[in-house]
Amino acid sequence: MADTCYAAIDIGSNAVRLLIKRVKSDEMQMNKKFSKVLLLRVPLRLGFDVFSLGELSDGKSTKLLRLMKAFRQLMKIYEVTDYRACATSAMREATNGKSVIKKIQKATGLEIEIIDGQEEAQLIYKYHLENSTESLGNYVYVDVGGGSTEINLQIDGELKQSLSYNVGTVRMLRNAVEEGIWEQMKDDLSRLTTGLDHVNIIGSGGNINRLYRLAGKKDKKKLRMPVSSLKTICDQLTLLTPEERMEAFSLKADRADVIVPAAEIFLTIAEVIRAEYIHVPVIGLADGMIDELYEKHNDASTPIK
Repeated sequence: MADTCYAAIDIGSNAVRLLIKRVKSDEMQMNKKFSKVLLLRVPLRLGFDVFSLGELSDGKSTKLLRLMKAFRQLMKIYEVTDYRACATSAMREATNGKSVIKKIQKATGLEIEIIDGQEEAQLIYKYHLENSTESLGNYVYVDVGGGSTEINLQIDGELKQSLSYNVGTVRMLRNAVEEGIWEQMKDDLSRLTTGLDHVNIIGSGGNINRLYRLAGKKDKKKLRMPVSSLKTICDQLTLLTPEERMEAFSLKADRADVIVPAAEIFLTIAEVIRAEYIHVPVIGLADGMIDELYEKHNDASTPIK
């Protein structure tokens, strides 16, 4: 029997990703072990339109359509059995989001879902819980995106709360975070973690992965860094322009501007919950989507047409 491939398309506010993973046929009824076949990240930066104009411009809409056509062809090349395509914060808020998606579906046949923040948070958390060594203990799971921040509270290995806030890196750069959202997030976190001991952060998203690699002091074995190390690298980055960050830290243009707002979100949460460490397992929404596909459709064998 041939290997089975699953694909996830994550249409975010800063970048759009295609992730394809393979599972061997003799593994499907035993241990669920995927191997990454392809990961493509294209910085369309949809949120720069939406959080300023309220909608996607014709230019961004056209680029998104072209990208979905390319992703469709790649899924055929890799003989993807099943896929899921999800759009998050920017497309949730774009006044023309649904019409753009309808146009894409007509042109490509791809079905794209606009998911709410809570489902986004739970997809990420579910995958992490099933593939993590941090199954017990008190953690605030934080995924920072371009348009929103998803938070899951885990107490002694049990999910207690999933929350989503319209605080994201692109939204911050566009000064589009509504007044009171920061305080609401801080108040909620303070209330939910009051009386808990040793609450730390599990972080996901491209920015925290990059910040972890840049941090001077970190525990590579446990994939974590002290909050103090994040503060140090954030202070260094803040003193530089995006162009200087690109030069000094070998950052791409679409990472150099959003990395500081991302660090500030993590540091704000860490201060509220009194976290000492941030664990960085290097996973995200697309991983959760593929994991869900496997659970629902693990005996599928007909390639995408």
